[in-house]
Amino acid sequence: MSATTQPRRTRSLPPLMTLSDTAAERLRRIYDSAMDGRLLRIAVSTKGCSGLSYDMSWVDAAAPTDEIVEDRGVKLLVDRKASLFLIGTVMDYRDGKLESGFTFSNPNEKGRCGCGESFHV
Repeated sequence: MSATTQPRRTRSLPPLMTLSDTAAERLRRIYDSAMDGRLLRIAVSTKGCSGLSYDMSWVDAAAPTDEIVEDRGVKLLVDRKASLFLIGTVMDYRDGKLESGFTFSNPNEKGRCGCGESFHV
């Protein structure tokens, strides 16, 4: 009896990361002024109450281990080791009365610590 090979069904994955309009505009302004020629790298590090924390740093060029994400005309880098934790994440920018900054809406998060600085998957 011969076995026939069926084509393997694949499902499309959500984008690694996307940017809100507000985050894209804020990054454009930063790139055009203070960080001309540098790129923002997003990583995940182990720290905080829940175990993982978002880590953002400015770099001069992409490393071989970086994934390049382009959304809304803005380029940023994602450390490949963080990819599995960030699939489907939306990066936003909020400007409030007491604090301003980038925020992450991550569908992979299962919970956050009380202070909101770290998360777990």
